[in-house]
Amino acid sequence: MKTPPPPILTARLLSRCRAVLPLTLLGAALLPQSAHASLFHGETLDSIANGIAWVVMIIGPIIGIAVFWMVHILPEKIAEKKKHPQAKAIQCVCLLSLCFGGLLWPFAWLWTYTKPVLHKMAYGTDVDESHGHHGAEVTTEQKEIEKLRARVAELEAKTRSGRS
Repeated sequence: MKTPPPPILTARLLSRCRAVLPLTLLGAALLPQSAHASLFHGETLDSIANGIAWVVMIIGPIIGIAVFWMVHILPEKIAEKKKHPQAKAIQCVCLLSLCFGGLLWPFAWLWTYTKPVLHKMAYGTDVDESHGHHGAEVTTEQKEIEKLRARVAELEAKTRSGRS
């Protein structure tokens, strides 16, 4: 009959195995393996490469131009929202910036966020009060004026018929 190993020997063996096992797994993971450039092979790989090339050559520039344009009209949109008195001039600078490859865009951006001090000195306000900015309010006021005119005409007609 065999005698079991002493408990000290078993504990030492387990501690060595615990130290060697992670190193063995790390070594196995770092061993060179066969590499594949793609999941696809042959005609499928060629078709996918052609598709990607078309996207990069056609759709990419279209998206790039659209983003470039949208960024360059930002100062114009902000100036109109803030009712900047020189919004039309800022719009012209934005258009010129598109023609000159974006060189004037920082100038338009800064101009949008500057406070029009000279305009305030000249006109008493630093916002544009032209009715180009207040289109909805003007139509509401016009409707009210038309209603009042109709009411006045109705009252005048009643007073004339009462006198006759």
